[in-house]
Amino acid sequence: MQKKELRKIFKKKRLALSHSEMERMNDLILLQFQTIPLPFLTVAHSYIASEKHAEPDTSLILRFLQFRYPGIIIAAPRIDADGTGMSHYIITNFDQLELNKFGIEEPSGGKQIDRVEIDLVLIPMLAFDAQGYRVGFGKGYYDRFLAHCRKDTLKIGLSFFAPVDRIEDTDPHDIKLDYCCTPERTYKW
Repeated sequence: MQKKELRKIFKKKRLALSHSEMERMNDLILLQFQTIPLPFLTVAHSYIASEKHAEPDTSLILRFLQFRYPGIIIAAPRIDADGTGMSHYIITNFDQLELNKFGIEEPSGGKQIDRVEIDLVLIPMLAFDAQGYRVGFGKGYYDRFLAHCRKDTLKIGLSFFAPVDRIEDTDPHDIKLDYCCTPERTYKW
């Protein structure tokens, strides 16, 4: 399937989930995440889950990482004013967030962190395929960001649904995931 078609299908599937289904699936995704053999982490980067887009909740995973790695730095993206990229800010509490023009919460400011310091990225997506490629919302923010992270930065997706067989229109700039956690299992590439 093509990315455009997958976006349409998976947006609809996510919005059809009830609140209780999402809570149960988020708990199961956390259990799957805990099976990943993580190295020592000092900086984790995460999208802030949007209720509007029915995204998998990252807060459970972030709390787990804070428990497992006391002192870990949590960072979140902010879309740059020119709309072409993202800057990354340390989050010390979630009161530092504000809605951007897309209705997505992001840091209102604070201390920036360089992408080369990031050890792990939780990546937003709508769908993924059996080869480890993902379909995002189509703006390319994460592919541009990930292209400049360290080669050993872990790229982990979270999805309520299993992968499709193949995304037909992947591009050379599309960045593969290292892992994707679903409620049923963790996929590794």
